Amino acid sequence: MVAMAADDGQTLSEHERQFQRVELTLFGRYMLANKQEFPCQLLNMSPGSAAMVTPASGEIGERVIAYVDHLGRIEGKILRLFHGGFAMSVNASEQKRDKLAAKLTWLANRHELNLPEDRRHERITPKQPTAEIKLEDGRAYNARIIDLSLSGAAVELTVRPAIGTIIWIANMRGRVVRHFDEGIAIEFAAVQNRETLENMGD
Repeated sequence: MVAMAADDGQTLSEHERQFQRVELTLFGRYMLANKQEFPCQLLNMSPGSAAMVTPASGEIGERVIAYVDHLGRIEGKILRLFHGGFAMSVNASEQKRDKLAAKLTWLANRHELNLPEDRRHERITPKQPTAEIKLEDGRAYNARIIDLSLSGAAVELTVRPAIGTIIWIANMRGRVVRHFDEGIAIEFAAVQNRETLENMGD
């Protein structure tokens, strides 16, 4: 999916003006009121609103539920439409907004430093070094885990899915963030549990 700039010439709603927006690129999926589900790419976000590139737009005021990598579930309503996507409100408690603001700041800084993965987490050695990689279209491949942390993995793989491709390793959702000679680097959609990773494949 190719990122497209939001039409900043349009007047921002008061809802969007309440919080500072952060420019960042994250992938996810969203569902409109008719229950149809589509992939999306986040362009920018604040604790109160989000703008995303989408293949289908609903109506202004329509309810949207989105699941975005690293951020999880966000819910709100369509505030405005622009060419190739829409901006939506983010419904959250004050406490959740504070947490979201901190997460957005960290994500923005990570992208500015061009860090493909969160290296704050220590390396983990799974009991079972082999895993199955699945793509959204149903294709599956056997892979060997080279490196693993709570936030991502490097795996030896014979194929090279495109950067940004959504994949599953075991039952964990992630996306391809880098290619290297032996395989690919995967960034998990959410920070994982250490015990889950250690016992992966059991």
